[in-house]
Amino acid sequence: MEYGFVKVRAVSPDLKVADTAYNGEAIKKELILAGKDGVQLLVFPELSLCGYTCGDLFLQRTLLNGCLNELSALLEVSRAVKTLAFVGLPFALGGKLYNCAAAICGGRLLALIPKRNLPNYGEFYEKRYFSEGVQTARGVTVCGQKTLFGSEIILRDETLSAFTVGCELCEDLWAAQSPSCRHAAAGANIIVNLSASSETAGKAEYRKLLVRAQSAKCACGYLYADAGTGESTSESVFAGHNLIAENGTILAESKPFACGRADGEIDVQMLEGERRRLNALPLTEGYAEALFRTEQSPCVLTRTVERFPFLPNGEEKEARTELILNMQAHALAKRVSHTGAKRAVLGISGGLDSALAFLVTVRAFDLLKRDRKQILAVTMPGFGTTGKTKNNSLVLMQAMGAEGRTIDIVPAVLRHFEDIGHDKTVYDAAYENAQARMRTMILMDLANETGGIVVGTGDLSEGALGWCTYNGDHMSMYSVNASVPKTLVKALVGYEAARIGGIAGKTLCGILSTEISPELLPPEGEKIAQKTESLIGPYELHDFYLYHCVRHAFSPKKILFLAEQAFGKSYSRAELKKWLTLFYRRFFSQQFKRSCSPDGVKVGEVSLSPRSDWRMPSDAAGKLWLEEVENL
Repeated sequence: MEYGFVKVRAVSPDLKVADTAYNGEAIKKELILAGKDGVQLLVFPELSLCGYTCGDLFLQRTLLNGCLNELSALLEVSRAVKTLAFVGLPFALGGKLYNCAAAICGGRLLALIPKRNLPNYGEFYEKRYFSEGVQTARGVTVCGQKTLFGSEIILRDETLSAFTVGCELCEDLWAAQSPSCRHAAAGANIIVNLSASSETAGKAEYRKLLVRAQSAKCACGYLYADAGTGESTSESVFAGHNLIAENGTILAESKPFACGRADGEIDVQMLEGERRRLNALPLTEGYAEALFRTEQSPCVLTRTVERFPFLPNGEEKEARTELILNMQAHALAKRVSHTGAKRAVLGISGGLDSALAFLVTVRAFDLLKRDRKQILAVTMPGFGTTGKTKNNSLVLMQAMGAEGRTIDIVPAVLRHFEDIGHDKTVYDAAYENAQARMRTMILMDLANETGGIVVGTGDLSEGALGWCTYNGDHMSMYSVNASVPKTLVKALVGYEAARIGGIAGKTLCGILSTEISPELLPPEGEKIAQKTESLIGPYELHDFYLYHCVRHAFSPKKILFLAEQAFGKSYSRAELKKWLTLFYRRFFSQQFKRSCSPDGVKVGEVSLSPRSDWRMPSDAAGKLWLEEVENL
């Protein structure tokens, strides 16, 4: 599909043990259906042409020939189906029998891949019949076609170079040294596993854990097809637990005993980028390559594209939220302790960012077992400050037990305007930024006077967009929100409001309901004049763009496509494109502010710190990215 997505399916068809004709027909139907559904990669269970539980029948020539006959018939059917499919069968070669996966596409037998690790414990006794598969690929002739035989084979799509596949079988995943690790190092972005994993109590969760872990460790997609209830129940039962994982996340599964299909899309473009970013897989050479060609259809996603990729969710949401706040607090506590600071000094505006920085500072001082009165919280009303925000800041300081102070900056800024000859009725950049710089100067001087450090309040979203005043709110002595984007700031403040309760909690709820604004222009009565999201766009979009731009290095084209999937019901394509253009324009032009930003703790996967995660010259041109957006 487009944008680097591959449509995949793992299926457990209804099979009969040793009835190769019946099984072949069931597999043909699934193959044809997969083609109609636009599936590009289809995986069947281990030994699916005959059944895994054949026992000593594996030694019967009749069974082996029956499997080869059905494989020939499948190859004929596959001529009209542009789907890469893996089916399982026993294969005899050189006086030995191998448990194999046959890779077929477009009428071609691309490879026969033997199982490397044979279980010989409990209910499994594969070494009675099969030999361990060879690693190095060699040429063989099967079903009248020349093909490759061996485990070290990578299959590559000629139309989508990142669509690369390696194969292992059942026990290979459970082994200490899984072949998939070598396959990934050799360039396989997707690993398929043809499996016959018997079901026991608790095994399904362990199986999921293995699949998740392997896909995370190898930065790959993992497609696991499990034998179903058609297998013999003489000693075991099989549940058809199919799984699809991508880089540590389960995308889809068929529940045990449902004997159905697991469908999904694996983003091989993302996986390829993740490999480049990590640069951790050792180069593995000596692999053979088999080429195939699948249909490239328009991208229709069944997977959910998260609107808020920075936010904790799921069962661990509360624990993850608490962890983030603790990370911020412990980092600040360390900085206060290391510097020997007597106080923490920070500005409280009545807005979200300063509220979070203040809450984190309170936690840090509690960790240090220091009096909260050693926190100096300063509200500094200016030309645009409303009564609501000023009152919220004062109430919050008092409710949390910090020392509060109010310093009106208007007289000092007006005097400054006189000094530089600036017309106070002209609401330009100097008018706005003079206020921000005056506030920072006051905080810095108070910190010097009291032996403290200035705690910064700016967040990751503002840093990405450069929505801050250089050498104003852009600067501090430690920036606790440096890697916290605006959407996460809201979530953290909301969590603390509910946890703390009382007057402080009620005040925090009031702050959450206040429109985001720098409050640098005179208000219209008690109405805030500047509404940040009307000027630079919704933060929920910018955080989405930031995450996919920095974390996955996606192109503007792909980011816009994903944004349509996530926000299509809330914003038009024109609106999404408008704010994406602004994001890239500001992201490139404002790098100079990030290049000299203060220290700040990293709490998530994305940071723009010039000392660790993000190295970009301040004069890098954004022309390529902006042209791509313009041409969408």
